[in-house]
Amino acid sequence: MKFVEVDLFGVYVAPISVIMAAAWLVLIALRRVADRFGLLRHVWHPALFVFASYMIILSSIVFIVAH
Repeated sequence: MKFVEVDLFGVYVAPISVIMAAAWLVLIALRRVADRFGLLRHVWHPALFVFASYMIILSSIVFIVAH
């Protein structure tokens, strides 16, 4: 698939910015689940874990969209 610019209220936006926003929304949902069950207490560095999770989600979405 070819990535093309997205027209957002008359402004052309790079497709990666839309994908990054989608990954951020998925991350928010996953963080709420992790906070509800107390899963972030069991990791060494919670902020680093959340950042790595965001990168995994972002790369997965890019991979899915590209195919």
